[in-house]
Amino acid sequence: MSNEKYKLHPVTAVINVVKALKDLLIPIIIIVAANGFNFNLDYRSETFFSEMIPLLILIIVLSVTVVSGLIKWWTFIYWFEDSELRVEYGLFIKKKRYIPFDRIQNLNYKEGIFHRLFKLVQVQVETAGSKDGKPEAELTAVTKAAADEVEIQMKKAKQKLPIESEQEQMVEGEEPEPVSVVLHKMKIPELLLLATTSSGVGVVLAGVFAVLSQFAEFIPFDLIYDELAFLVEYGFIVVMILIALALILAWGVSVGLTFLNYYNFTVSKQHDRLIITRGLIEKKRVTIPLNRVQAIKLAENPFQQMLGLASVAVESAGGGFSGENDKKIILFPLIAKKEVFTPLAELFPEYDFEVTQLIQPPKKAQPFFYRIDFVWLVPLIGAISYFFYPYGLLSLLLIVPIILLGRWQFKTTGFTVKDQQITIVSRLVSRVTFYALKKRVQITQGSQTYFQKRRDIGSVKIVVMSGMLGASATARHMEQQEIERVLSWYEH
Repeated sequence: MSNEKYKLHPVTAVINVVKALKDLLIPIIIIVAANGFNFNLDYRSETFFSEMIPLLILIIVLSVTVVSGLIKWWTFIYWFEDSELRVEYGLFIKKKRYIPFDRIQNLNYKEGIFHRLFKLVQVQVETAGSKDGKPEAELTAVTKAAADEVEIQMKKAKQKLPIESEQEQMVEGEEPEPVSVVLHKMKIPELLLLATTSSGVGVVLAGVFAVLSQFAEFIPFDLIYDELAFLVEYGFIVVMILIALALILAWGVSVGLTFLNYYNFTVSKQHDRLIITRGLIEKKRVTIPLNRVQAIKLAENPFQQMLGLASVAVESAGGGFSGENDKKIILFPLIAKKEVFTPLAELFPEYDFEVTQLIQPPKKAQPFFYRIDFVWLVPLIGAISYFFYPYGLLSLLLIVPIILLGRWQFKTTGFTVKDQQITIVSRLVSRVTFYALKKRVQITQGSQTYFQKRRDIGSVKIVVMSGMLGASATARHMEQQEIERVLSWYEH
């Protein structure tokens, strides 16, 4: 095996600096804001030196950021030796990382703005030991040929064959690389539906309020209040129009963010791997070995459920987009529920996605779905009624939606065990169907509180490997004998 050492593309230095500046953006804004967005550059002023301190701190921080980005690029090298990917970087403190190829689970790819300008790619190396969504090693910017070379070296090492270069790999009689089969590709109308039916609009509104709260002292609330009072005089319709415009604006921002994240979202299968690509400005590609998938989760929020839509995620023991804290990978962000089971059955033939009949909680368990909410609801209603009497008494109406939501959860909850698979359906607000094979379940746990014991009911929870804490699903307030049946199924 050649021990030739490789360096990253020089644009890596720019990417390192930009990434560090992005992380320092909030501290920089705080420093500038603390100085009143005004730096006194008159050296004859008595307060010149004291007012220049924040600017000096800012200059030092920026200088250190630029220098450290350059040093990391200049000292970073990688090479292949003894069936390992070896990485070394650092000026005064040398950091070395040797990653055996047989421990590598995935090679994920990203193409940001700078990558696409110079036809480069970022390679993220993930192993089963990767933590908090961070890759084991990262080649910030390399050519696509260099990225392919890493994958070729990995494949040859795993197959225990002599390592060859990309030019030498296609020898006579060797089978070509398996062709990717596209299983699903999101269209523009689906992106619009995703932006409309997801929680994106609410997140945008919450973000606007969060930003406003941080800059409250700079906002002329008195003037705004006077203007609103003037508008109210002209009628309720004007105010409603303004609210509608705000919602349309939030929807527009949500659509924009959805396009950035999910543009050209494509799911394809290549041999025994699942490949997901997405992104407009920053193109991402994640590879998931199908044998690493631990469970499948189908979710339907109330809007999507009314429209016959759903989203599908897979829980993976390895793989995912770097920077995301868990291993839940969105397989289909939005898809018609009647169409989802065909590609799922093709990808995961060992699963049975037809849930015909669920074992559901008994009628005696219905109050358990909402009475725990009264622990926080009753004190809240009491406080509102006391401090805002008599209008605070309207808070009693909160009891109705809480009970209705509890009944909805009661009617949704259930599970079924069939051969080597367990399927659990639950609801907080969205309806979630969790499919898991017995061999993938790490923990099966039955629980029973004092009050549940009096009614001979309990809850069962399963946990599969995913991320740091695993992914779980719970069927609440079931007959105790059904809980025992699940525990017995798992035990044997």
